[in-house]
This record gives sequence, structure tokens and C-alpha cells, in this order.
Amino acid sequence: MTDQPDRNTREPIPSQADFANLGRGLLMGGADIIPGVSGGTVALILGIYERLVTAISHVDAKLVRLVAQRRVRDAAERIDLRLLIPLGIGILSGVIALGSVMHTLLEDHRQLTFAAFFGMISASCYLVFRLIGKPTAGNLALLAGGVVIAYGIVSLPGLKTPPDTLWYVFLCGAIAICAMILPGISGAFILLVLGKYHEITGIIKEVLKLKLSVSSVMTVIVFASGCLIGLISFSKLLRWLLAHRTAQTMSVLCGFMIGSLYKIWPFQIDTTPDIHEFKHKHFEPIPLTDVPLDGQLVLTIAVAVISAIGVLMLERLGSRKESITPESLPSDQDSLSA
Repeated sequence: MTDQPDRNTREPIPSQADFANLGRGLLMGGADIIPGVSGGTVALILGIYERLVTAISHVDAKLVRLVAQRRVRDAAERIDLRLLIPLGIGILSGVIALGSVMHTLLEDHRQLTFAAFFGMISASCYLVFRLIGKPTAGNLALLAGGVVIAYGIVSLPGLKTPPDTLWYVFLCGAIAICAMILPGISGAFILLVLGKYHEITGIIKEVLKLKLSVSSVMTVIVFASGCLIGLISFSKLLRWLLAHRTAQTMSVLCGFMIGSLYKIWPFQIDTTPDIHEFKHKHFEPIPLTDVPLDGQLVLTIAVAVISAIGVLMLERLGSRKESITPESLPSDQDSLSA
């Protein structure tokens, strides 16, 4: 794990550590835009998970008091600004760099792209299940409940054409950002389930082409606001749940992920061939038995398997760096102390 710099040591700005954190952010941003790859897992691999969660959890009343008292240096140290600034720039750059690619893949190679997503999410379900520990009857019941609820949600007719309103964009941002502090859970996958992934990656593509509209700018502002509010509001709750109710929390999350796999089943049929705008099209899953036995089927399955193996290998690297246990998470007392 990367140690937090000594507050009495003055480092040059920018320092080698700042550039290293910028690079870590790039890797995390690239991972965050891919459904099935968790930014939290990448943070584990890079050895900054605990430090990042601690910094986020310190956005609290004490920080507000420090800012009000104009103790800027103390406030910056409390939230580890030397980590958050370069890391944030790197994450944003990574998201922008890869977001346009993911948008194109989703439009032009939907089946293979969903196959990769399906493989990665399936592997992530296994990883989250392992975090449950010994599966008791209660935990299995929570998992089953999560499966049923998630399947019910993703099957709702309303999610086939999600609300095209700013309040829904705000909600998506608030929910998806929480995945940053949950190993094994992908924020991009949550956006995909909520039906906003294609729209957000489309805006990223517009940014690269310098073709942003007023509507897109408003969407970005509202989405970013949702991310900020969600991260600040839920980070302490999630941290407490992970520290004190780890098995139960992971059981429910694992169930949600398994139940949501229906949304990204690779084999789907376009029920709206006359509609050209992608975000207004409807796709319906078809059973594997109805899929023609040809080279495309073999390729789709191969992509899913290879993607799953990639996530498992990524997690194996992370387990050598850091691990998530109740003891590894900052305690409530830590977040209240000076």
C-alpha cells in the first residue's frame, strides 16, 4: 500500500509521486469506463485503495470547519489532496480516452461487446461471492433476494427506454459513483443497467470531436453533480457496511450483479429495426437454443470466456497488493479524528 506523505515533509510540485498518481488515475479511469472491470479492484492492484477510501470518507463536517477557519493546508491534508488531484485528473483522462472507443464498439459490434461485458461481470460475480466468506443460510437468502430484485428492475419496461430527464441522469451518477469504493462492482455496469451508458459514452465521443451541445453540457454538469453528491453521501455508509456487515453487504451486491446479467445477455434481437438512433432502439434477449450454431456463436462464447479470465487474472494481481477486510478499512473513529 502507498503510504500517505508525512505532513512535515515538503515535496516539490509536481513531484514524482504526483506523476505516479496521475498514471494510476489513467489506469483507473480506463477501467472505470469498462463494464465488468472495477475501479476499486484496480485501486487494490495499484496499492492505493485504503488511502483513497480514507480520503473520500474525510469529506465531512470537520473538513467544512477547517475550510471555514481558513486552515487550507490542514483541510488539504485531511482529504489527501496531493493524492486526489493528480488521481482525479488521471481518471478523467482515462475515461475520456477510452469512452469514445466503447461507444463505437457498442454501436458497431454489440454482440461481441456484450459478450465481453457478460464474461467480465460473471467473473466479478464470482469474486464478490468469495468476499462473502462462509455462505450461511441468511447470506444465501440475501443473495437470492438481490437476484430477484435486480432481475425485476432490469426487466421493467421503463428501463428499455430510460427517462430522458436530468433528474434521472443525476440519480445514475449518484448510484454509479459508489462503485468506486466497492471492489468487484463496476460503475460502468451500473450505468449500463440503468440505460445511460451509451448516452454518457456518446457525450465523451462528442468531447473528443469538439461537438458538444448545450444539452450535452447540461447532462455532464448534472451527472458530475450526482457523482459528487453520491460519493460524499454514501461513502461513509458503504464504508460502515463493509466494515461491520461485510458478508451481508456482499451477498446483496452479488445477488444484484447476478440478477442484472439478463440486461447484457449477448444474444439479443433488434425489435426496432426501423429506428436508426441507437438510444431509442429496443433489443430482446433470445435463448441460447435459438442461436444458430455457427462461427459467430463460437466467437461470442470465446470472447466471453477470455474476458472472464482477464478479470480473474486482474483480481489475482490485486490480491497480492492489498485485500479488503473489515480491518483494512478506516474506522469510524478515524474519520472523526483530527
